Amino acid sequence: MLRPSMNDILKDGQSYYSFVMAVAKRARNISEDAEQNGEMLSEKPVNTAVNQFANGEYEFVETEESKGM
Repeated sequence: MLRPSMNDILKDGQSYYSFVMAVAKRARNISEDAEQNGEMLSEKPVNTAVNQFANGEYEFVETEESKGM
């Protein structure tokens, strides 16, 4: 699958930094869930997380605090 464009994922006013933090958090959750269930991942957790955000399966919410970073 081709990598989704950041312009396709981010809405107006959303920061790249907040997106990266959301992807990292989601990727950690994917890894932890797979480890707890004894599953082998066929795709890297970061790729899975990015695709989930691109497909609208997950969304991230920015707070004023996260925008200031």
